[in-house]
Amino acid sequence: MENFLNVMYFFGDTPAADDLVGITFWIGTMAMMAASAFFFLSLNSVDAKWRNSILVSGLITFIAAVHYMYMRDAHAAGDNTIVFRYVDWILTVPLMCVEFYLILKGAGATTKHLKHLVVASTIMLVTGFIGEAGTFAGGAALWGLFSGLAYFYIVYMIKFGELAKLAASAGGAVESAHKTLCLFVIIGWAIYPIGYMAGTDGWYDVIDAFVPNMEVIYNIGDAINKIGFGLVVYNLAVSK
Repeated sequence: MENFLNVMYFFGDTPAADDLVGITFWIGTMAMMAASAFFFLSLNSVDAKWRNSILVSGLITFIAAVHYMYMRDAHAAGDNTIVFRYVDWILTVPLMCVEFYLILKGAGATTKHLKHLVVASTIMLVTGFIGEAGTFAGGAALWGLFSGLAYFYIVYMIKFGELAKLAASAGGAVESAHKTLCLFVIIGWAIYPIGYMAGTDGWYDVIDAFVPNMEVIYNIGDAINKIGFGLVVYNLAVSK
């Protein structure tokens, strides 16, 4: 552990050995920095039609890595990181939705599908922030409902709607990649509504008893979801 912290010293202030949140901020930052380098350096090794997908994967992890630098500093200073998280998500989550459009473009996905995904993901995040920040009337439950409806609309589009049908028509590696990305959205993104409920007041306060440190879960989940998305797309590109 001491050697690990000494390595992290070169990237800024070293977290305490018992600071699990700080350590996961560091691990998340470096993992996403490494993933960004990998995706960017892989651009010329894949067919031209997949390069935009790989580029977006690199942008997702790069943007997240930059925001994680700010979040780790905010955490070290004892400040709340939620604003930084939503700024990160408002940029990276729509880009993750763009990946569905890019891999299915050859199968018939249109800019209409892209617009619906981006708008729904933006509504999901904006309403989620309003509810968590508590700056508008209506309460966390109401704004959480709006956010949840936008999320389930995304799930419907990719799992049961037109995009699912396009993936099925494409078949092969494209369909397999699409299904895997759907699992990331359905399972991997599930941590975010749990974190929302744990971070806001309401009948779901009981969640706090089962989620002792949402920051750690966010950090690990962010890294898995964002890097995982990119690796699925990369695997599709090299398989083609």
